[in-house]
Amino acid sequence: MKTILITGATGFLGGAVTVNLLKKEEAHTLLLLVRSRSAEEGLARVRANLAKFGLSAQQLAQLTPENILSGDLAAPAQFLDDARLDSVTHVLNCAAVASFGNNPLIWKVNVEGTFRLASRMSRVAGLQRFIHVGTAMSCAPQANTLVTENELDTLRDQHIVEYTWSKATVEKMMLESLPTLPLVIARPSIVVGHSRHGCSPSPSIFWVFRMALALGEFMCELEDRIDVVPVDYCADALELLLNAEQIEKTIIHISAGENSSVTFAEIDRAMARASGQLPLGDRYQKVNYRQLSESKSRFPALFGPCNERIVLRAMKLYGHFSRLNVVFSNEKLLALGMPPSSKFTDYLHHCVASTRDATLAELMEVDFK
Repeated sequence: MKTILITGATGFLGGAVTVNLLKKEEAHTLLLLVRSRSAEEGLARVRANLAKFGLSAQQLAQLTPENILSGDLAAPAQFLDDARLDSVTHVLNCAAVASFGNNPLIWKVNVEGTFRLASRMSRVAGLQRFIHVGTAMSCAPQANTLVTENELDTLRDQHIVEYTWSKATVEKMMLESLPTLPLVIARPSIVVGHSRHGCSPSPSIFWVFRMALALGEFMCELEDRIDVVPVDYCADALELLLNAEQIEKTIIHISAGENSSVTFAEIDRAMARASGQLPLGDRYQKVNYRQLSESKSRFPALFGPCNERIVLRAMKLYGHFSRLNVVFSNEKLLALGMPPSSKFTDYLHHCVASTRDATLAELMEVDFK
């Protein structure tokens, strides 16, 4: 029987994976690493997060304090001596500080804490698989390319944000320094919303599309493509990687690929349908960051109360990513039997409906914490 350690169960992707595993009938034991002062407090945090994915009270009741490992990757010494770790057979490491801000915990959690956890688990005799969730953006992709999986050899100045640099760094450290770790690196592309629940579990990144289309201008062409997948597809893929045979030391994209990625023009039309408005079409303008910053006087009317400085920083960061026009190959994942992802435009109406009453500032909080 599997004993599965999941980090990040109070987050977006970690929560979606935990939901999947709770719905399965086959026997396994879950051990959830949660920032908390007690197992009871940790259990309450996990249940509150999983409820956002539509789990019933009966399903949530499957989790008890015994499933909780209280600890924090920012201070791994608090939990690395817990004897329960020696019984773990599989690890799903979803935890990270996924902020595009300047959060001082990014390096401490994403690199130092993650590497110490991986080092500890590499010494567990019965460990069969350690799945580390990175990001497809960690390779600092070249614009206008189809990106395939490869080991990383990037420099700090190739990364726009500390988050992607931290993910690239810890991957390299694990591959080079932990030869006995049964490592699988999963690199999701851009994860936005849930194919049924929209942005109810998390509004991460969706607000960027709403912001750009409200302005009627951004830093990409409407015909540029973007590789977006829903969080439940990512969770299904991670579950597949958990159970697949002979994939040790593999790097795999979880992505929309060439067939399910979409253009910004398609997003514009889908957003308009969901909002009961006309698409921008020819009214859209590609602009540079200086021109975007000159629009700040329009922010309150378009977005409601917001911090202009943070909004402009967000535009600069996401504007860079939007104009990359890259797609991440998903051939490896499809070869394992994973079906293609739904297109962002197939479920975007759920994202619109679930965020209709939220301000831009409220939606941005999750990505700039």
